[in-house]
Amino acid sequence: MRMLPLLTLFALGTLAGCGTPQERCIQRETRELRNLQSLQAEVEGNLARGYAYEDYEVPMTRWEVCGMDRISRADGTVIEKSRMCLEDYTVTRTRQVPIDPAAEARKRDGLRAKIRALTPAANSAVAACKASYPE
Repeated sequence: MRMLPLLTLFALGTLAGCGTPQERCIQRETRELRNLQSLQAEVEGNLARGYAYEDYEVPMTRWEVCGMDRISRADGTVIEKSRMCLEDYTVTRTRQVPIDPAAEARKRDGLRAKIRALTPAANSAVAACKASYPE
């Protein structure tokens, strides 16, 4: 059961290596611009709603099977019984938090300016990727 996260991580890593050389080049060259656009969309959503979302973690405990016990009876029969242990884990939850609209607007404006400044260079890089790796 504990191998599932490792296998999922391996599968995601394998998929990240997929794509044509042109697609990988474009992804690499536009990463910063896409990050800024994602942040801008988040800020604009906060302004439209009037609040932001915040993730927080809640520690919890649950019973899990952590082994097997073998019990030998007097008549010679052997019984296998699950051994239960308390295991700690964390749940991520989301809550609404108030925002300062003026600060969010300044943040939005700053992101817009940065995106405008980076767009010409990103467009040139995409053109170079397409020229270097034609499909």
